[in-house]
Amino acid sequence: MIAAASQNPQAATPQNCPDKPDAQARESGPLALAREVLRTEAEAITGLIERIDASFAEAVELLLASRGRVVVSGMGKSGHIARKIAATFASTGTAAFFVHPAEASHGDLGMITADDVLVAFSNSGETGELLAIVPSVKRMGAKLVALTGNPDSTLARLADVHLNIHVEREACPMGLAPTASTTAQLAMGDALAVALLDARGFGPADFARSHPGGSLGRQSLLHVRDVMRTGDAIPMVPLSATLAEALREVTAKRMGMTAIVDQGRVCGVFTDGDLRRALQQVTDMNTPVASVMTASPRSIVSSALAIEAVHLMDQHNITQLLVIDGGKLVGALNAHDLLHAKVV
Repeated sequence: MIAAASQNPQAATPQNCPDKPDAQARESGPLALAREVLRTEAEAITGLIERIDASFAEAVELLLASRGRVVVSGMGKSGHIARKIAATFASTGTAAFFVHPAEASHGDLGMITADDVLVAFSNSGETGELLAIVPSVKRMGAKLVALTGNPDSTLARLADVHLNIHVEREACPMGLAPTASTTAQLAMGDALAVALLDARGFGPADFARSHPGGSLGRQSLLHVRDVMRTGDAIPMVPLSATLAEALREVTAKRMGMTAIVDQGRVCGVFTDGDLRRALQQVTDMNTPVASVMTASPRSIVSSALAIEAVHLMDQHNITQLLVIDGGKLVGALNAHDLLHAKVV
């Protein structure tokens, strides 16, 4: 019986036929780890809040007072963060660029002048490539703002202003890969950039000038006057017009509405929706349009940003707007115009 049992394919050992892994158990590992990574990095940023002190204000004042540019530098993963912060500075009103510390030792140091401020990122504060160039930078008269995780480090001691970005632990399970520390660097760098933005009075118009391309530029630069319909393209009929006349104007101008005016003053608007409601109440197309129009229609001024028109349409669930300046009808706008201009 024993021999027979050993030949039975159903009698395989557990080693030869392992149980299928449970789906829930298989997912719990990466899901749990992902949550822990996010929790650790969130704690790293939260920890910075309590460390914001007079040193941060000194760093902002130093950067504001600079007659030159902000030179941002870092090595390895800190270098990637430094590149991003340099780009954020530049796009928010602070002239800045990135210098690779290793390349700086081989000629790129000539890009830095006495009027500049060097912002150096290093978690350890002992990055050799940075420490190799700092003496030269200091000798030429440039200032140094250091962001490190070690206030007692060499870089911190050499700095004119030091910002402590220490984290308790990395999010990496081995505690080796820069994760929470680079998140802290990024957050503190962004805090500096935004503080400088505010101190400079950098506004939407300034932002638009440095972002002429893409949706950000269009939303910040385009005004209603740039996309609205004007002149004969504006659908309008007099207050004395009939329902039939208003309908012909709506059809001809292809905007889904027409303004109702009296000596240049807007009295109301007649839309496709008004037409549907009117047909449920009246059958005579000679009915005065004034009796079925929408009085006090939504409007916007021509100097408003086009994106404001988008928000107004969304807020009131409408697709058309009249453009009124000084009580006079100067244009008309609908959602298709905004889409065509790529505002949305």
